[in-house]
Amino acid sequence: MIDHLELSTPDLAAATAFYRGALAPLGYALHVEGKANGFGAEPARLDFWLRPGEPSSPRPHFAFFCATRTLVDASYRAALQAGGTDNGAPKLRVDIHPTYYAAFVRDPDGHNVEFVCQA
Repeated sequence: MIDHLELSTPDLAAATAFYRGALAPLGYALHVEGKANGFGAEPARLDFWLRPGEPSSPRPHFAFFCATRTLVDASYRAALQAGGTDNGAPKLRVDIHPTYYAAFVRDPDGHNVEFVCQA
């Protein structure tokens, strides 16, 4: 099980603003702001971090769990509104498996962010 994910970004303020908007539908909020910024669904459980630095190369792909397909749709829209670029609109991806519903957005640093519901 993964405990947390940390990304490096050359523009911490821009990345923080993007993820603040993109993750809001999932109940994530920015709980720690400083040398590194920490997000989580609750203050005691920060599982997504941003820190200043050069982005990893190649850019990692990671997915946020969504309990419903409606949350996939809402997160995708929120990510686009927060400045992300489309990398795959929400849809069933039966090539992965019959109930895999996902959407993809590139964040301001080019990371491939996925929102997925497998129910």
